[in-house]
Amino acid sequence: MPRITAASNAAQRAETRRRILTAFGELLFTHGLPGLTMTDVARHAGVGRTAVYNYYADMEQLLIAYALDETERFLDDLRDSLAALENPVDRLALYVRAQVEDLSRRHLPPGPAMAAVLSPSSFAKLADHVGELNLLLQDILRDGIASGYLPSTDVEQLARLIHGTLSSSAARGNGAEAEELEERLVQTVRFIQLGAGARFDDDGRPARVS
Repeated sequence: MPRITAASNAAQRAETRRRILTAFGELLFTHGLPGLTMTDVARHAGVGRTAVYNYYADMEQLLIAYALDETERFLDDLRDSLAALENPVDRLALYVRAQVEDLSRRHLPPGPAMAAVLSPSSFAKLADHVGELNLLLQDILRDGIASGYLPSTDVEQLARLIHGTLSSSAARGNGAEAEELEERLVQTVRFIQLGAGARFDDDGRPARVS
């Protein structure tokens, strides 16, 4: 059993849960999901295997807990960063950059693969949570249209196209060097901005299209 270092039992439980999720994420990054076991996670987290089962009944519960936790933390950080920017075209750039970096870092299985390893109810929980990202992107696009920085379009369709581009860009960046990743990221940001109809002045600043 790990030595209790937290100030209370509740804090100790939260600390243990965080260690388990962190260990799972690190193993997912280095080894991938196939073949990963609860014993592997327990060993990497420095806790007993029973401790892992006290929080998560099986790998499916652990996977969905990790995915939801990562998505929630990502959303909180992204919302804070977006709130600091006024121009919707700049917010779109920040959204794209954050999404590609996050998708590249977490190495979660893509949607179809997640659906194959999760029960329908668990996959629905994840889909609902990830749907918040889609709504956030749609809000950025609608604000861009309302303020004249983006042309009128089908926002839901455009958001789907953007997310498809983000997933593709993140997949192509796996294994690339840092400099190459940054160049690809810059290209992806500008490609999506222009694809959404954004225009820029001679100094590279967003310009109104209407």
